[in-house]
Amino acid sequence: MVAPVLEASHVFCCPNRVRGVLSWSPGPAGLLAFGTSCSVVIYDPQKRVVVTNLNGHSARVNCVQWICKQDGSPSTELVSGGSDNQVIHWEIENNQLLKALSLQGHAGPVYAVHAIYQRGSAGAALHSLVVSASSDSTVRLWSKKDSEVPVLACGDDDCRINLFVQQNNQFQKVLFLCGHEDWIRGVEWAAFGQDLFLASCSQDCLIRIWRLYIKSTSSETQDDNIRLKENTFTIENESDKITFAVTLETVLAGHENWVNAVHWQPSFYKDGVLQQPVRLLSASMDKTMILWAPDEDSGVWLEQREWTPEIVISGHYDSVQDLLWDPEGEFIITAGTDQTTRLFAPWKRKDQSQVTWHEIARPQIHGYDLKCLAMINRFQFVSGADEKVLRVFSAPRNFVENFCAISGQSVSHVLCDQDSNLPEGATVPALGLSNKAVYQGDIAAQPSDEDELLTSTGSEYHQVAFQPALLTEPPIEDHLLQNTLWPEVQKLYGHGYEIFCVTCNNSKTLLASACKAAKKEHAAIILWNTTSWKQVQSLVFHSLTITQMAFSPNDKFLLAVSRDRTWSLWKRQDTVSPDFDPIFSLFAFTNKVTSVHSRIIWSCDWSPDGKYFFTGSRDKKVVAWGVCDSSDDCTEHSVGPCSSVLDVGGAVTAVSVCPVLSPSQRYVVAVGLECGKICLYSWKKTDQVPEINDWTCCIETNQSQSHTLAIKKLCWKNCKGKAGESDEEGTEWMHFASCGEDHTVKIYRVNRCAL
Repeated sequence: MVAPVLEASHVFCCPNRVRGVLSWSPGPAGLLAFGTSCSVVIYDPQKRVVVTNLNGHSARVNCVQWICKQDGSPSTELVSGGSDNQVIHWEIENNQLLKALSLQGHAGPVYAVHAIYQRGSAGAALHSLVVSASSDSTVRLWSKKDSEVPVLACGDDDCRINLFVQQNNQFQKVLFLCGHEDWIRGVEWAAFGQDLFLASCSQDCLIRIWRLYIKSTSSETQDDNIRLKENTFTIENESDKITFAVTLETVLAGHENWVNAVHWQPSFYKDGVLQQPVRLLSASMDKTMILWAPDEDSGVWLEQREWTPEIVISGHYDSVQDLLWDPEGEFIITAGTDQTTRLFAPWKRKDQSQVTWHEIARPQIHGYDLKCLAMINRFQFVSGADEKVLRVFSAPRNFVENFCAISGQSVSHVLCDQDSNLPEGATVPALGLSNKAVYQGDIAAQPSDEDELLTSTGSEYHQVAFQPALLTEPPIEDHLLQNTLWPEVQKLYGHGYEIFCVTCNNSKTLLASACKAAKKEHAAIILWNTTSWKQVQSLVFHSLTITQMAFSPNDKFLLAVSRDRTWSLWKRQDTVSPDFDPIFSLFAFTNKVTSVHSRIIWSCDWSPDGKYFFTGSRDKKVVAWGVCDSSDDCTEHSVGPCSSVLDVGGAVTAVSVCPVLSPSQRYVVAVGLECGKICLYSWKKTDQVPEINDWTCCIETNQSQSHTLAIKKLCWKNCKGKAGESDEEGTEWMHFASCGEDHTVKIYRVNRCAL
C-alpha cells in the first residue's frame, strides 16, 4: 500500500461547553461524536484516537446526535446543529465522510437536534427524519419522504413539555405536561413493551419520568382506590379513534443544581431478543452525573454508585495560542485563552504496539488568557499572558517520574541532569495566582471522608493539597486539575502592557520577550539572562506590537516581525569575555519603502542552515530573505528578498521551516492560513534574476485534516540530526504540530520521500 504524503496522526481537543454537544453511537464498537469549535469530531473510545473531523459549520457546533439503527448496529449517520443557523446531516462510511447535506431554514442558532429512522409505508425502506429546535422559537422537521411520527416532545422555557402528533401532514399540539418549575433542559423517549416513557430534566434540579400508554376502551369501574392523574388525548385514524393517556411515573431528586441532560441506556440485542434496560443517566451543573434504576423489589428509583473513570480525549476549550516541542521531541506543551498550559505526551504500553498521545499534565492554570510560550530546557518553560509579567515554571519530581512511566523512559536517565532538590509538586494558595512548590516534608496526609464529616463545621474553606501519585497510564481530569501543576520559580517584570510573544535562543542562555504596543517605546524587545533572570538589553525599533521573534540556529541573529508591516534583524556582538552578557545591535530592517508586505506580518522562521529567513503576512504572501552573513562586520547591512513572492491564496498566520531538507535538498516550509488550511511548500534559490519557479507546492491538508479557524502556530519536531523517523515499512516520516483558534492541537506526519 502506498504511504500517504501527509496525515494527521494525533488530535487533541474537547467538547464545546454547551449541553447536547456529545453523542455516543450504540453498540460495542460505537464511536463518540462531539462538537469542538466549528467542527464535529469522530472519536474511537476503544482505540483512543480521533477517527476523522467533519468540517462544515462556520460557527460553534451546539448539538450532535447519532441516528440510532433499530437493530442496535453501529450508526452511520448523524446530525449536528450550530450557531451558523444550519443543521447538517452527515453520512459516514468506513469511518470517513461519505456525504454531507446542509439543511437551511432556521433564522437563529440551532441548540437541539434529534433524529430517528422511520418507515414511510409498509415495505418501504427506512429513511431518516430530523427535528431541530432553534433560538428563533421554531421547531423544524426535515424528511426526504412523508412519514408518520408517533409523538414529538418539546421542552420550553415556560416550564411545560408540549406533545405534538402528526395529523394530515401537520403537527398538532395535543397535550402539555406541567410539573417542572423552571426551564426544561432535556427530554428523551424510550420504549418499554407497549408503553413509551419520557424522561425530562429541568433547571429546577429535578427529573420527571412520564408514562404514555394506550387507554383501555372498556368502561372504568368505579372504586375508591387512589389513582394517578391522567392526561388524555385522542388520535383519529381512517378507521377508528385511539385514546392515549399520560401519567407521571416518578420524580427523581438527587442533583443540587440545574439538570442539563437525561439519556436512557440504549437498547441492544441479547440472544436475538431486543433488550431495553431500565436505566437513566443524568448530568448536572453541580458537576455530577447520576445513573438511576428502579429497585427490583420495591420499584423505587435509586442512584447507582459504581463509577470507574476511563481515559478519554482532552484538550483546550478555547483558542490555542502557542505550541512547542520539547528539545528531545518527546512531548509538546501548549498555551491557550482557556487560561491553561497543557502538556501532551505518548502513552507507550508494554503489551501494545500502538502508541496514543494524551494530556499528562496541566502545568499552569492561570487567571489570565495565556498567549505565548518558550522552552528554557526540557523541563522548564516561560509563559506570557494578558498581564505584564512573564512567569517561569520548572517540572517537579512527581511529573518527571510519571512522564517516564507513561512514555516508557528511564527515570534515572532523565533525572540525572536535574537538580537533586526537586520539589514533589505544586499547589495554588487560596486567592493566589502563583504555583507554590511542595516538597516532601510539606505533604500532609489527607483526612478520610468520615474524619472530615466528624471534624468539619461546614463553614471553613479546605484548600485542596497536592498529593503525589505514581501513574502508569494518563491521568484523569481530577488528577490533572489537582496534582500536575508545576512550581513557579521566577517572575520577570519589565513590560508596560500585556505580553504578546516570547522566544529563547538555541543555547538556552537568552530569552527575548515583547508586549502589545501602540507606540515605539512600548514595542521594545527585552532580553533576559536565563541564569540570573536579569534584564540584559532593550531593543527599540518597531512602532507597533511585535508579533513573533526567532533566533537564528547559530544564535548570531534575532529576527522580529511586527504589526507595523516591517521586520528587524539584530546581530549579536562579540564580547570580550564569555562572562559578559551578549549585546545585540540592529543589523538590517525594512521600512515602508523596502517592505514587500503590505499587511501585518504574523510569522517568521529561519532555514536550518541560518542563511535565510521566511516571513508570512496577512497580505497572503510568503517571502524568503537573505543571505544573512554573521561574519559581515558592517554596522548596517541590506538584506533583501531572495525568492519570488509566494501568493498562497489566503491570509498567512503561521510559518515554520522543517529542520531537515527534502530528498532533492530543498527547504520545506509549512504555511498556516487564516482559513485553517496548512500548505507545505519546498523552496530553493535558483540564482535567476528575478527568481522564477523557485517555489513548489508539495501538499495541502484536505477538509478533514484542516483546522476550521485560523492557525496560530506551526512547529516542526526536532530530528536531532536524523533525516526523519522510519516505520516498519521503511517510510521516512517527519512530524510537525499545529494549533489554532478552533481549540484544536494536531500532530501531522509527513512522508519525506514524497516531497
